[in-house]
Amino acid sequence: MLDKLIFGRFMPGESLIHHLDARTKLIAGFYFIGILFLANNWQTYALLTLFSFLVIFMTGISYRFFIKGVKPLIWLILFTVLLQALFTSGGTIYFSWGPFAISSFGIINGIYVFVRFMLIIFISTVITLTTTPMDLTDAIAYILRPFKIFKMPVQDIALMISVALRFIPTLMEETDKIMKAQRARGVDFGEGNLFEQMKVVVPIFIPLFVSSFNRAEDLADAMEARGYQGDKKRTRFRILHWHWCDLVAALVLVALTTALVTLRIS
Repeated sequence: MLDKLIFGRFMPGESLIHHLDARTKLIAGFYFIGILFLANNWQTYALLTLFSFLVIFMTGISYRFFIKGVKPLIWLILFTVLLQALFTSGGTIYFSWGPFAISSFGIINGIYVFVRFMLIIFISTVITLTTTPMDLTDAIAYILRPFKIFKMPVQDIALMISVALRFIPTLMEETDKIMKAQRARGVDFGEGNLFEQMKVVVPIFIPLFVSSFNRAEDLADAMEARGYQGDKKRTRFRILHWHWCDLVAALVLVALTTALVTLRIS
């Protein structure tokens, strides 16, 4: 299951989303996540969902591919939704037991939280799937450029974030391999009480940490062998440029925000 996680991967393509400037996609992604919290009724969530699916369609990547990529996180999302439904009161009470209650407001709020989580994952995944690691690093460095006046190592921070994003699928694959090896030795995950399950997880984390440190050391050696120095000015083979499609993307976000504010219940 973990090897199906697609967040952090890059898939080459010739779609309009692929050709957008990396800075545009990164800023638009954060902006979309921000306006997502303005939604407070089914009309606004329907609008944002339609917009997200349209963006996915424009990438040229199958919807089924995105849905499969979300499956490893579905239990975490459902657990969060359950907590939201149990601890949100109001409206018609369907079930009550001690501090827990399931009400109409709780169910509706849980559905909204579920949609919100899914849209955040979809849009974030679109960014990583359609942006090369180098472009993503350059975009992060560009956005963080104003912090250079505070002597902040912007290029190093951008590189660390980019490498961390790209390591996510690698670590997930490594975790899946370790779990399969443990199952072959007779380990049964998900069985027993909480203490027994925590003991089972230890044989996964230890080799995973060792593997992560080994990969990080190999990457550091490779970068050092190539003479990489983050604090030095370097020329770039591919320079980021704004194009007309980036302006169109910005105007689309403005139109989306206007429609969202119009449909929103104050």
